[in-house]
Amino acid sequence: MIAWRNKLIFLFLICFSLLIFWRLYYLQIEKGKYYKVLALGQQIFFGEIKGERGEIFFNDEQTPLAKTEKKNIVYLFPQKISQDQLKEKVRILSEILKEKQANLALFLTKNQIFKKEISIETLKEIEDKKIKGVVTDSFWGRVYPQKRIASHVVGFINTENEGQYGIESFYDDFLKGEKKFEQREKAPFGYFASLLRKNNETIFLKGANIFLTLDYKLQYFSEKLLDKAKELWDIDSGQVVVTIPQTGEILALAVLSNFDPNHYKEEKNLETFLNPISQKLFEPGSVLKPITITAGLEEELITPETTYLDEGCLKTKGRPICNFDRRAWGEQSIIGVLKHSINTGAVFVQQKLGREIFLKYLKEFGLFEKTGIDLPGEVFSENKNLTKVSHPRTLATASFGQGIEITPIQLIRIFGAIANGGNLMRPFVVKKISKVNNEIIEIQPQIQKKVFSKKTADTITSILIKVVEDGASQRAKIPGYFIAGKTGTAQVPLKDKKGYSQFEIIHTFTAFFPAFEPKFLIFIKLDNPKKAQISSYSAVPLGRDLIKYIIDSWQVLPDYVE
Repeated sequence: MIAWRNKLIFLFLICFSLLIFWRLYYLQIEKGKYYKVLALGQQIFFGEIKGERGEIFFNDEQTPLAKTEKKNIVYLFPQKISQDQLKEKVRILSEILKEKQANLALFLTKNQIFKKEISIETLKEIEDKKIKGVVTDSFWGRVYPQKRIASHVVGFINTENEGQYGIESFYDDFLKGEKKFEQREKAPFGYFASLLRKNNETIFLKGANIFLTLDYKLQYFSEKLLDKAKELWDIDSGQVVVTIPQTGEILALAVLSNFDPNHYKEEKNLETFLNPISQKLFEPGSVLKPITITAGLEEELITPETTYLDEGCLKTKGRPICNFDRRAWGEQSIIGVLKHSINTGAVFVQQKLGREIFLKYLKEFGLFEKTGIDLPGEVFSENKNLTKVSHPRTLATASFGQGIEITPIQLIRIFGAIANGGNLMRPFVVKKISKVNNEIIEIQPQIQKKVFSKKTADTITSILIKVVEDGASQRAKIPGYFIAGKTGTAQVPLKDKKGYSQFEIIHTFTAFFPAFEPKFLIFIKLDNPKKAQISSYSAVPLGRDLIKYIIDSWQVLPDYVE
């Protein structure tokens, strides 16, 4: 009986062994290739790699505004940390990561993966501790070394590694590296793969470098001027722009309030990211008067000596149109109109032009179209209240910058035309694009159209010089230099109903110099200065500071010696 039982067990073991051998044969020989592929599919995947994003530099081609650097990141996987060790691990990690214990514990107790960007020192400290459930990795991320400087020009990279706003957006196709797919292994726990590509494999995928027209020192000085304006006159916001009128190059584009693109997520108001120079409309006020006068001069309907009688107000259908403080200037020439910034004088010229010719010049001057600046999201106004309806009073107020909406860059472009002899130039902030294959794309100045003669430009320039010499802008005078400029003090229209705010105003000052051979054009705009009534006391002194800085930095030779 026992022998029979032993034989039965032995037979069972033989059958079981044969079954195992058959199963191994089936898995390894018959289905070996299938399961090998399946296993590889769990361990290996084809991941997309991207070439390093190109860098952005100031015009010295050395000072970076945006670059790609190696960054370090730590991941905490709560599934790998036992509950009895959780409290102690939270304490250790909170000290290393400089995180509150409560914040860290909240992630881990909710079984959520915690991740944070860390310094190289912190990375080494974590690796030395060898904490279970903690994994470190490296990746290539965007860094903005200048922080808030020129932030509205540079923009930033979002979490999807896409350019948002500014140069990062407009030139995204040039900046972003090319893509390719390669076989990659999954890291521990299967959560992520290494994000750090090898330089020798992807150098050919790198994006182009962008070199701006912006001058670092001038940009910095311009932003400090706005800080000064905030302190002196309690402005809500403000902008400073410096251009070369002969080419359209922008040397400085400063905005208050700006933002830090390294920490863009901290901004709660999305409007902060909009560039007010090209993405926000405003009614310019008296700084538009030279444009009306230029049209009159070009049509030969007026000369600088043409006179009219100013009684302080003009009767129109509706409310009368009056000068600032309702002052009556008596008999005045066109020179006097700009020197004293007389509203009724601008209306006098507009009425001589008539509706059709006046609107034709506003259109020719580019005030109903985009300028073509190489920044994203540029806006413009069709000003349909002028072009479609054009009530006589509406046309009259437009002659001195009220009831017409434009962007600062439109105004800068037309003043640039006055400075350069009548050419509308495309404004631009990028001077050169350098690709990885050594191909260089040089951005050339572009004349968009001729809008008036050099004779007219010279005539209006001579009047604007008088505005600075002994008119409303004389606080901008600098001995030895002829400066052509004009101020503007504009009302702000109410958003939800007709009329203008009784509390908000905008101060502007635009000037170019040396006036007879202009090399620089400046624009200053102060939004709602609460401690200055007119721009002659706010924007103009700032303008003088800016002009003096440029003269000293660029060693601009004087026009005359006193």
